Amino acid sequence: MSSDPWGRVDETGTVYVRTADGEKVVGSWAAGSPEEALAYFERKYEGLVVEIGLLEKRVRTTDLSSKDAMAAIDHLCEQVDAHHAVGDLDALRARLDKLVETVDKRREERKAQRARQSDEARKAKEDLVAEAEQLAQSDQWRAAGERLRALVDTWKGLPRLDRKSDDDLWHRFSHARSAFSKRRKAHFAQLDAQREEARRTKERLVAEAEALSGSTDWGPTAARYRELMAQWKAAGRAQREHEDDLWNRFRGAQDVFFAARSSVFAERDAEQAENLKLKEELAEEAEKLLPIGDLKAARAAFRSINERWEAIGHVPRDARPKVEGRMHAVERALQEAEEAEWRRTNPEARARAEGLTGQLQAAVDKLKTQIEQARAQGNNAKAEKLERELEGRQALLDQALKGLQEFGG
Repeated sequence: MSSDPWGRVDETGTVYVRTADGEKVVGSWAAGSPEEALAYFERKYEGLVVEIGLLEKRVRTTDLSSKDAMAAIDHLCEQVDAHHAVGDLDALRARLDKLVETVDKRREERKAQRARQSDEARKAKEDLVAEAEQLAQSDQWRAAGERLRALVDTWKGLPRLDRKSDDDLWHRFSHARSAFSKRRKAHFAQLDAQREEARRTKERLVAEAEALSGSTDWGPTAARYRELMAQWKAAGRAQREHEDDLWNRFRGAQDVFFAARSSVFAERDAEQAENLKLKEELAEEAEKLLPIGDLKAARAAFRSINERWEAIGHVPRDARPKVEGRMHAVERALQEAEEAEWRRTNPEARARAEGLTGQLQAAVDKLKTQIEQARAQGNNAKAEKLERELEGRQALLDQALKGLQEFGG
């Protein structure tokens, strides 16, 4: 019989292994010596040690699934429990039991991790849905559209939830995208309609602008171009492919008209500048008539100057008041001289002036006599009152005498 610390072979060739529950039959050996039998089954034990060690390492260092790990553990447990090896089978069983605990612990950890990941994914998808629903009401079509596309990519990168939760959130997410797309489509359809209307309006404006480009009715046509420009701005933008061409035509028509007007106005301004020079010379000639001595000669000279003035034509508007004012001043001097001459030579006016002067003189003389009498009587209050009245009558008399002198008397 042969034995070692973990097993023995009896005289019949039966091999035993020692366990905590007593000896267990490993198998029979008839092909060689008992030592060879023990060595054979000890090698089988070493093989189990290697397999268990490898499995422990896989569980510790890889992402081996709990299911696959337990399948491998069960397979090794069956081999250990079958007692077909000689060695410390109880120690192997203890290692496998501990490995089961490790796998169970990892299973719970992974379950908790999956739960956390699921909660995080749910929160992330709920946030995506909330943002998408907010973006669905946005009018920032380009930015919101790009952001919604980015949210789709983010969604695809997140893990799936349970089917119902995932489907519900996706439905809300998809509905928000559809609502935005529908609003954007309606907006651009309306914009297209507005731009088409703007195109038609601007084509009408261009046609009128081009028709007016040859007009020489400068004032009304310039005013009409201003009205057309206001209508152009109010019409809004046409489609991009039409807007620039329409504007170039519209602006070009205006340029033709205003260039022609500028040319004509330049010629007119030069002519009016020359007219101003001529009228200033006439105004200077008229001013030499002052002061008026010979009224008849001055009147004839001014008439000749005025006829030449009227034949000259327009001067620049800003210079007109000054040069015309000079002529009007001479004209007023002539009128005043004529009025004075008329008053001097009018017998009826002279008679009226003489009669008024006589009446005022008589009134003054009478007041003076009354004042003397009042003072002689000691009535100073009456005298002072009469003196104030005398001052007024004397002023009227002085004025009347001055007017009478204009008649040469």
